[in-house]
Amino acid sequence: MFYDMLKYVLLGPLLRLLFRPRVEGLEHVPAEGAAIVAGNHLSFADPLLMPAVLKRRITFLAKAEYFTAPGLRGRLTALVLRGAGQIPVDRSGRAAGQAALRKGLGVLAKGELLAIYPEGTRSPDGRLYKGKVGVAVLALTAQTPIIPCAMVGTFQIWPPGRLLPRRQPVTIRFGEPLDFSRFAGMAHQKTVLRAVTDEITHAIFRLSGQEYVDRYAADVKAGQANGRRG
Repeated sequence: MFYDMLKYVLLGPLLRLLFRPRVEGLEHVPAEGAAIVAGNHLSFADPLLMPAVLKRRITFLAKAEYFTAPGLRGRLTALVLRGAGQIPVDRSGRAAGQAALRKGLGVLAKGELLAIYPEGTRSPDGRLYKGKVGVAVLALTAQTPIIPCAMVGTFQIWPPGRLLPRRQPVTIRFGEPLDFSRFAGMAHQKTVLRAVTDEITHAIFRLSGQEYVDRYAADVKAGQANGRRG
C-alpha cells in the first residue's frame, strides 16, 4: 500500500518531474515471474529512480546503515526506503551475508523482482568496480535470469557528500536478460561464481560506458578513509 502511494502519488511523480528519466530497454524486464535486476550504483538516487520507471514492484537489498541513521532525517530516510521496497541487510560478516542471500531468495521464490548492486556499495568516483559474487549465488541458486541495468548521470546529480541532488535528466538502461542455466548446480564452485559475476559486470559496463576498475569499491573507500586519518 505505502509502496504504491510512494510510486504513484508521492515520490514517483516528483522524481520523474525533477530528473525526467529517459528509459531504454524496458521491454527486457519480464512482465511476470522472478528475475534479478543487477545494476551499477552511483548515487543514493539509484534505488529511488529505478522503481519509479518500472511497471512492476521491485525489492532492493540495501545496506542496513541506510536504515539506522540518527535524527529526523534518518527516520524519514528509513521510512522512504522501506516504503520503496528495500530490505535492510547486515554486511558485517559471513553469517550476515548468508542471511542477505536468504532474504533475496525469499523474494525470488515469490516470483518477484529483486534488485542488487554487484559492486556492494556506491562508487566513490563514478567508475564501475569489480562485482562481488553474491549476485551469482542468487542467480544460480534460484535459477532466474539476470537483467543488467545501467544508471547514467546519477553520479552527477547526487555524488557522495552532496546534501541535495541537482536537477537534471538521467538515463536508465536495461539490457537483454542473461541466462546462466548452463551453470545449474554449480553455485558452490568459486571459479563459476567469479565467471558469472564478471559476465554480469561486463554487461553493465557495456550499458553504462563507465571506466572499469578491477578492484572492490569497498577496498578503495577503506583506503581513502585510512589516507584521510593518516
